[in-house]
Amino acid sequence: MVTGGGGFLAAYLIKSLIRASELHSLEMRVVCVVRITEKANRRLAGYIGRDDLSIIEQDVSKPLPESFPSADFVIHAASQASPKYYGSDPVGTLLANSSGTVHMLDHAKRCKAERFLFFSSAEVYGTPLQDGSPLSETDYGYLDPMEVRSCYAESKRIGETMCSAWSHQYGLHASVVRPFHTYGPGLALDDGRVFADFVAAVVEKRDISLQSDGMAQRAFCYIADATAAFLTVLLTGEKATAYNVGNPDAEISIRNLATLVANLFPERRIGTFFSEPKSGTYLKSPVMRACPSIQKIRQLGWYPTTGLEDGFRRTIQAYL
Repeated sequence: MVTGGGGFLAAYLIKSLIRASELHSLEMRVVCVVRITEKANRRLAGYIGRDDLSIIEQDVSKPLPESFPSADFVIHAASQASPKYYGSDPVGTLLANSSGTVHMLDHAKRCKAERFLFFSSAEVYGTPLQDGSPLSETDYGYLDPMEVRSCYAESKRIGETMCSAWSHQYGLHASVVRPFHTYGPGLALDDGRVFADFVAAVVEKRDISLQSDGMAQRAFCYIADATAAFLTVLLTGEKATAYNVGNPDAEISIRNLATLVANLFPERRIGTFFSEPKSGTYLKSPVMRACPSIQKIRQLGWYPTTGLEDGFRRTIQAYL
């Protein structure tokens, strides 16, 4: 069972599970839980109507019906991840990560699921106290609970604590992944984050607009690598334990990423320029550097293999 099946990470994961089942004769059935069926139908086009995929419409932040299907593995990925929603729908953002996590943990306990995986976020680290080294799983920084933007990070934090509590009190095997910036085919071009804007600019054959000095550093992980990491933690991760998922070898400033993406398809003649920030509900992160330490998940045997040029070229080609 995968919640948030209309989202970028969850939809790619669902497709990967179905493909793995075909390749290895696993006879797996996937239950996709979505808040809006039409969105999942678009995301999973080509997979709808299969016997091994069921789509259930349910807002997981609300109590689940008694008829809700059971599952051996439960992956709770339902969440509004783009900062454009933190300002426009902070309540909806935090409810999926808080109330939704309660409902899914209780459901996993009721149906005696073998494993539970919670999609948290690198946002739980807040603003690092030292803006130098890659972040390990215990490097927590400052987070103001009274800032509206904290609706996402604070609710991810309580979701993680819930996984620990249900594991401790009920013996549920619940693990946590903390994705850093993840990109790839299927990324919504109107996502609102700069790397999605850059991809959209190339696809639409227009110049890339930078609305800051572009000096912030981010590490970008290709979706196929991230999906392999999610499955690795689901199947072999320790109970009540969190793992970073990211690619520290693909760290780059936003300014340099704009140049890299613009130069991938020289025939499209994409330029870059600086412009005034747009007004709206997108709430900017105060963090200047967000790079993961992945030593912990490496011990499970996972490491990323896709570099920035290859990953962004493949992403853009998927839309072209």
